[in-house]
Amino acid sequence: MPSELNRRELADFLRRSRERLCPHDVGLASGPRRRTPGLRREEVAQLAGMSADYLMRLEQARSPQPSTQMLGALARALRLTEDERDHLFVLAGHRPPEGRRAGSHVRPGLLYLLDQLARTPAQILGDLGDLLAQNAMAEALFGCVCTVEEPDRNVVWRWFTDPFVREAYPEDEHERRGRLVVADLRTAVARRGSGDAEAAALVARLREASEEFAAMWDRHEVAVRRQSRLRVRHPEVGLIEFDYEALLSPAEDQRLLVFTPPPGTPSAEALDLLRVVGPETAHRSHR
Repeated sequence: MPSELNRRELADFLRRSRERLCPHDVGLASGPRRRTPGLRREEVAQLAGMSADYLMRLEQARSPQPSTQMLGALARALRLTEDERDHLFVLAGHRPPEGRRAGSHVRPGLLYLLDQLARTPAQILGDLGDLLAQNAMAEALFGCVCTVEEPDRNVVWRWFTDPFVREAYPEDEHERRGRLVVADLRTAVARRGSGDAEAAALVARLREASEEFAAMWDRHEVAVRRQSRLRVRHPEVGLIEFDYEALLSPAEDQRLLVFTPPPGTPSAEALDLLRVVGPETAHRSHR
């Protein structure tokens, strides 16, 4: 559903973007001396495949709401960056198109940040549930429940196909957690669109492997995992309660999950003990 059109700001942005361009920027000859800076309206209109009269009405804040197709053509004609294109869509009352995905590649800066959270469990998760990276504290907390090794790094797949994973979580929270991960996956799949082969294959694989997943998927519940309360049972230090925050990367298909116990609680003390115990005990408990 389109949102409110900001005609005045849209008109100003289009005009100034046009004035910043030179003819040679778009492969046009400069021609005779120009009285005004930038490209002429007629030139931008020709590049965008629209009438100069329509562009004039846009720049004078007199037009109806432009379509997303028209905005895309204008963004290409004006040589807008991705940020500028998104700004154009927002001013016109439309949701910006999805940008490039980060995929499974984690930027070095994000990995560095992960390692700097030395006292706090933290993970980097893909939008479809792939665990891409985790720091030493997360490995000590979750052990073999979560692994970055393929093909077992998808947390949704592990939840619905590996009984060992659920042993780390209180039984009375299993249904709620299952519905939460399915609702989050449903949101990501919809965002990617119906033509995304990777998302479609994961859902088909999960439906075939788990009747529980299929039933939850058919509920069509949606919910992005931004923050929540989580309880994890560790074999050495017992039950630990966490609040977790999910921070999106600019590409929006990766998120940094940070797990923090409420201060001054037994969970905070258990986490201090876990730093001493280290990740090896969690691995030994699974072997």
